Amino acid sequence: MEVLDAINDGHFTTEHARFNMEINIDPIVFKNDCLYQLEKQIGTHLQHLQQVLSPFEAKPILTGILPTIRRVDLDDSNLTPSPRHQALSETMAKLRGESFEFRIVGADELITRHISTMFEGCNTSFQVHLQVNADNFVEKYNWAQAIAGPVLACCTNSPLLLGKRLWRETRIALFQQSVDTRRPSDAIREQSARVTFGNRWLKESLLDIYREDVARYRVLVGAPIEEDALSTLREGKIPQLKALRVHNGTIYKWNRACYGISDNGKPHLRIENRYIPAGPSIVDQVANAAFWLGLMNGLPEEYKEISRLIDFDDAKTNFLKAARTGMGAQFKWTGKRMISSHKLILEELLPIACEGLRKANVRKSDIDKYLTIIKERVTTEKTGSQWILDSFAKLKKEGTKDEALVALTAGIYQQQNTNRPVHKWDPASIEDAGNWMNRYSTIEQIMSTDLFTAQEDDQLTLVASIMDWRHIRHVPVENTKGELKGLITSGLMVHYLNLPPDKKKDLSVQDIMVKKPVFVSPETTTIEAIDKMRKYSVGCLPVVKQKKLVGIVTEHDFVNISERLLNELNNCNTEGQNKDLEQGS
Repeated sequence: MEVLDAINDGHFTTEHARFNMEINIDPIVFKNDCLYQLEKQIGTHLQHLQQVLSPFEAKPILTGILPTIRRVDLDDSNLTPSPRHQALSETMAKLRGESFEFRIVGADELITRHISTMFEGCNTSFQVHLQVNADNFVEKYNWAQAIAGPVLACCTNSPLLLGKRLWRETRIALFQQSVDTRRPSDAIREQSARVTFGNRWLKESLLDIYREDVARYRVLVGAPIEEDALSTLREGKIPQLKALRVHNGTIYKWNRACYGISDNGKPHLRIENRYIPAGPSIVDQVANAAFWLGLMNGLPEEYKEISRLIDFDDAKTNFLKAARTGMGAQFKWTGKRMISSHKLILEELLPIACEGLRKANVRKSDIDKYLTIIKERVTTEKTGSQWILDSFAKLKKEGTKDEALVALTAGIYQQQNTNRPVHKWDPASIEDAGNWMNRYSTIEQIMSTDLFTAQEDDQLTLVASIMDWRHIRHVPVENTKGELKGLITSGLMVHYLNLPPDKKKDLSVQDIMVKKPVFVSPETTTIEAIDKMRKYSVGCLPVVKQKKLVGIVTEHDFVNISERLLNELNNCNTEGQNKDLEQGS
């Protein structure tokens, strides 16, 4: 909010979370150098934002989901303090009636709950609007639905959430689940989520969409309506349809039909593409827009009745496949044939997009520039998601998972500023993580979350075996609710094993454990944790959040950090000495 006050520019506005910002680009006529103008506008606005952010010690980054977002960032205190965002969040939570549930499965699994819609604040997108004539809206909208899968497949950029590798475009699942007002107890009823691809092809007109949305979805937020739309129309004037537009803004179709009034007072219809993620770079975003716009304008004659050629459920499944697997998706296309994303894009869709841009009289050099980016990205299979996953795998071998996430985010920012397309990016480096405050400032950044625990009634011989097998010296004790109840240490186990057989025969974990162990929260600073370990002479600290055991940090973790910091210091000193020698020579 402070940055918006400082920037004082109507192109910039709020988003759902305090750490997100929306930039709106002026409408551009779809012809000539429109793509160049789009890239130029985005670059100019980001450059302006960068300058304004400098006193705030902040930087802007384009990314579908920020890799370094942590659970603590999703607290309601980070909800944007505007009446609209707060009303939406409160109303959705009330309709839900219980915590929002998240279950997204990829290479890793995310299974969690949250009491509000704050998870929606993880998502950032690059939304493209195309004005469409009312007469051919049906065929254009259906075509937009049909191509959504292959377009998404080649522009995925959101594979990580809370350090977990999920879908190639995790935003698709996360957005639906973060604002899903349907209750699990109502599973027998057929209800549509507010975030949806849709359920059927459009048949008669745009009114089919609006009628269904008004009938199916509750109004979430109201707005003062002074206009009598029918009276306005009878007077020969253009109705604003504010109530419809506000309601439409709370139903999140991946291809959304929009009614608006242009600055010249003329009403118009638009198709809004909402599934393309932000980033990886400005030129990548414009290439994604060029591909979609070209496809929309290049709709071939034989595909104008796409609803006769592809089952709607297949188009919907194609979209979900693309979100899950990106360029690995196999699509069901016309003629009931299965086709790989590579073949469909390179052999069929890119030529259509090229022709569509040519028909709009877009500058040839721009067509070549942006569609070549799509072609090379698909050929190399190096989407934003693939670059992130490859870099993350490399970085995890060089440091902790949190270090990898910090270095990854820094790498995105640095590569982004070159404005090279992502398929030409170098992998992120662990050195990108910067100083120790970026990597080790809080316990959450260094704690282990892959825990081996015991329960109070477990046999001590079992615990001893686990400690031996896993080469660990500390085993937290938790109850069935995941709450911390105690701690077993190697010292306690040595004492137990040295007891006479008759004295240790009936003992269990609860008989020897530390019953009130010293613990910290994930937000505890590393320095505070070290002080606490020294004060209480303990070798480990269980990490607890809202009474639940979430991690553990040990002396071994601090030794690893010290080794890395000393190596960095040694490298810095060596570089400094070499520089002095060069200057002396």
